Amino acid sequence: MPTTITMTLVLVAITVAISIAGFNNLRVIESLIFSPLAVLRNRDWHRLVTYGFIHADGTHLLFNMVTLFFFGPQVEAALVPRIGSAGYILFYLAALVVSILPSMWRHRNDAKWLSLGASGAVTAVLFAFILLRPWAMIVVFVVPMPAILYAVVYVAYTIWADRRQRDRVNHSAHLWGAAFGVLFMVALSPRIVPAFLDALAHPR
Repeated sequence: MPTTITMTLVLVAITVAISIAGFNNLRVIESLIFSPLAVLRNRDWHRLVTYGFIHADGTHLLFNMVTLFFFGPQVEAALVPRIGSAGYILFYLAALVVSILPSMWRHRNDAKWLSLGASGAVTAVLFAFILLRPWAMIVVFVVPMPAILYAVVYVAYTIWADRRQRDRVNHSAHLWGAAFGVLFMVALSPRIVPAFLDALAHPR
């Protein structure tokens, strides 16, 4: 848990402030939400990032920010010595962009399709953490489980739910956010792969 002002806390504070503003003002949501047509036809490039700072409701916001609050500082601590605080922020923002691009292509002709929420970036942070500490315990709905087991279950469920398309959740963004988090860490430090495999072989 963070005890000082970190970039993670800054991201949480900004996201909470903008999301609450959106709860009380529909125009905030309309100006920031992700719309494939608004980006591709109107060149509203800011929506590739701003959609991650608004949420559908308090539960949506709480779930994302609690996850970021607990796992973000540890990923930040691992990244800042290599790429600095600005680099960590850019990692987070890049995760928002990368995680939404497949959805933008899939729904490029759908005027009604919209997306909002920080889940893609938060998932990138979470999976970066799992790569660093695969045997750390994660509590999921009061049930503790090893992080690596959670990752397997989460990816399997996300692929299944994305194929079903039965709810309003953008599961694709979750999946691509997770992939980005892992690939970013590996690209930054390839030695993390043997370290990860060694950790898997020697649970602590």
